[in-house]
Amino acid sequence: MGDAPHYDVIIIGTGAGGGTLAHRLAPSGKRVLILERGDYLPRERDNWDSTAVFVRAKYRAPEYWLDRHGNAFPPEVNYYVGGNTKFYGAALFRLRPQDFGELRHHGGISPAWPLRYEDMEPYYTQAEHLYRVHGRHGEDPFEGPWSEQYAHPPVEHEPRIQQLSGDLEKQGLHPFHLPIGVDLLQDANGRATHFSACIRCNRVDGFPCLVRAKSDAQVVCVEPALEHPNVEMITKARVTRLDTDPAGRSVTGVVAVLADEQQARFSADIVVVACGAVNSAALLLASANDRHPGGLANSSGVVGRHYMRHNNLALMAISKEPNDTEFQKTLALHDWYLGADDWDYPLGGIQMLGKSDAEQIHGEAPRWAGAVTPDMPFEVLAHHAVDFWLCGEDLPHPGNRVTLDGDGRIRLTLDEDNNTAGLKRLRHKLQHMLGHLGMHEHHLLPHSIYLHKGMPIGATAHQAGTVRFGTDPASSALDVHCKAHDLDNLYVVDTSFFPSIGAVNPSLTAMANALRVGDHLVERLA
Repeated sequence: MGDAPHYDVIIIGTGAGGGTLAHRLAPSGKRVLILERGDYLPRERDNWDSTAVFVRAKYRAPEYWLDRHGNAFPPEVNYYVGGNTKFYGAALFRLRPQDFGELRHHGGISPAWPLRYEDMEPYYTQAEHLYRVHGRHGEDPFEGPWSEQYAHPPVEHEPRIQQLSGDLEKQGLHPFHLPIGVDLLQDANGRATHFSACIRCNRVDGFPCLVRAKSDAQVVCVEPALEHPNVEMITKARVTRLDTDPAGRSVTGVVAVLADEQQARFSADIVVVACGAVNSAALLLASANDRHPGGLANSSGVVGRHYMRHNNLALMAISKEPNDTEFQKTLALHDWYLGADDWDYPLGGIQMLGKSDAEQIHGEAPRWAGAVTPDMPFEVLAHHAVDFWLCGEDLPHPGNRVTLDGDGRIRLTLDEDNNTAGLKRLRHKLQHMLGHLGMHEHHLLPHSIYLHKGMPIGATAHQAGTVRFGTDPASSALDVHCKAHDLDNLYVVDTSFFPSIGAVNPSLTAMANALRVGDHLVERLA
């Protein structure tokens, strides 16, 4: 195991956190090494094939984790340059100001962050501009203050979704254009222009983008960072442990297994972990030594704990009229985000999903609640489907945690009933409105007016927590700059740092925080 050159910064991971941080550090002139566990995602027709992506799970990592009972399950993780942003839906929401404070839920307390919304707001703006977010601040009356408008106008609704927006407004609600990161130029009618990279297809949600028009971390951040001569990247480099000096105060070595199965050791003044909430915790735990017997950064015992992933529900309503929408992911609703007239606790948010097709519905059939009748072909069901995503906050319970078995396998312990009452009420509110939204035709679906499915333990797209930040070293692993309390040169910049998760997609907050930490590191390195 030979020693490689010494770097100023090593970043482990290239997703929303690590990729964005690399982009921020690239112009500094400091020598940056990026270590990525995977390779570049192959560009091939299967990128847009529903059977390949959703049924055969062609691009999912070929590994299994264990649940609390020791049963193996396949996690929905992808190891490629760009991380899980290669497959995310690019819905880039800000947390609400209230999410940064203590919030009382039906199931318990969502804790306050060690910084305020106002501290993060400038970086939210920068992240929105960097990731080409299309939206319009001011449409959602429940959002927080904003210093600059989105750099790109919202993605226009197609006719069926525009009708849905109008019907929601007639119910006294406040639908708004979903903020989404795409490289889209629209004409006066909302169609993609000749010069637009995005073609407004139905492959945005859950698929990698063949035309490089989705704002993923590879396209937006990693590739531009690598244009700087001081930045380099090694792919197929699986980091297995972090070594420290004898005193245990600094990380002195990053040990990785390379593509040829040989081990290599890298060193840097600063080491940044950004492997995703589960794998970042696993790496710190696997790096235990005499000075850190419970794992690195874990004198508080919180590393691996407080895992969160949202209470999510996919709901497929059946429209009276055919739904010919292609780019469906353009609308969201946050009227009940913090409560309702009949409920004093937060419920969560509603947003559109990418448009279902027959292959996706068929592949997910065992998970849908509600009868799919033999006299209704999947093609007909898909043609009339209007797809919603309901997102509620789960709470950071210490028992929801990542641990390692004796052989190093990841075990994910998860309480399935974690503050779910709000999500159930949110579902009922949407369900009861369907009749007023043109989606209650019983002859199309005799046993139910909608289908819904919850997320199994392997649904890790919104993973967060596990290496929380805070001001008290006794109850947090990281300080407010996301540096480990216990080590002077170890940082964590993926969604692991979240002390709570709110009820919106976590990606934009990870990106904004990476920019914030990047500014801190540039100042420190200077």
